[in-house]
Amino acid sequence: MANLKEIRNRITSVSSTMQITSAMKMVSAAKLKKAQDAITAMRPYAEKLTELIQNLSASLEGDFAGQYTEQREVNKVLLVVVTSNRGLCGAFNANILKQVKNLSETTYAGKEVGVFAIGKKAHDALVKTNFVVANRSDIFDDLTFDNAAHIAESLTHLFVDGEYDKIELVYNQFKNAATQIVVTEQFLPLAPIESKEVSTSDYIFEPSKEEIVLTLIPKSLKTQLYKAVRDSFAAEHGARMTAMHKATDNATELRNQLKLTYNKARQAAITNEILEIVGGAEALNN
Repeated sequence: MANLKEIRNRITSVSSTMQITSAMKMVSAAKLKKAQDAITAMRPYAEKLTELIQNLSASLEGDFAGQYTEQREVNKVLLVVVTSNRGLCGAFNANILKQVKNLSETTYAGKEVGVFAIGKKAHDALVKTNFVVANRSDIFDDLTFDNAAHIAESLTHLFVDGEYDKIELVYNQFKNAATQIVVTEQFLPLAPIESKEVSTSDYIFEPSKEEIVLTLIPKSLKTQLYKAVRDSFAAEHGARMTAMHKATDNATELRNQLKLTYNKARQAAITNEILEIVGGAEALNN
């Protein structure tokens, strides 16, 4: 059994750790509220924009958006991997990296797979094993639509210029504070738009329906990427809050166990001292 001084030091260390994890939990909870409100407010807009494009393009004929919908033989794939810049968020980053590895070894086995890292953890983990095209971890320093739009434009150019045949987003989708869902979402080419119900209302389009769709598609791609990053950002804080909550609970439990061990050791030491005193007194009497 460890001596009393060692146990006291461990209790002090665990208590300090518990204070840190508790503080980090409260900070993440505060940030989560703001991030959750942002993604909750954005989702209806993103969904409505997609629905609008589908309704407008459902009745169009011909290859009206060829540069965005061109289906090529997939030889080069770009994975846009969204993680966090910091750790201490449970399996948040590990699940994304596991999905990237799974895609590289199964779905795209034998293909040339590149990585566009959004998040320091993705870059650090994949730079040695995959061809990292770019690292845009700085977006989390100022997470705005404009910054996400610049990244979306770069990705669009990579596809339109023929450098990659397919681009996919891999990120954590925010469900609630305790649940994050790993999502692999096709970015380009645009999936064929199939609509079983075409609106029969008589609308007058100005400019033409084709021009409207071609204007909305780039905006939709920017919105899609921004939503993915926003989703990941909210999921990160949820994962970190949950991880720090569990860490605080574990630290509390460990501290209580150490205090119990300390009390038992202290009681044993006192008992031994009493026995020594009694033994010495008995020896003197004899």
